[in-house]
Amino acid sequence: MVGSLHFTGVLLGLFTFLIIGLFHPLVIKGYYYFGMRCRWWFAILGVAALMASVLMEDVMWQTLLGVLAFSSFWSVKEIAEQRDRVAKGWFPPNPRRPEQCSRGDKPAQK
Repeated sequence: MVGSLHFTGVLLGLFTFLIIGLFHPLVIKGYYYFGMRCRWWFAILGVAALMASVLMEDVMWQTLLGVLAFSSFWSVKEIAEQRDRVAKGWFPPNPRRPEQCSRGDKPAQK
């Protein structure tokens, strides 16, 4: 019975959960220490993971790299959202980054 079980889906779900969970604090800390410029790191990571995903033969690695790629792309958007959250006072600004303290990183206009 156990020999016929397939755990690929469970592992993919677990690693997807971990990848997404890892990106939440990366966005917060990335904006705190580096401001808006860290969104380029997420974009570059996303492109690299996407390219690696299409070059992989193993479906598990294709999927995990795809999740990493699109989590990175989503983080580019979340950096702007984090800027807005700091401007609203929901997260503390970095006192060593005057543009955050003076609200120099303008919130996105809606």
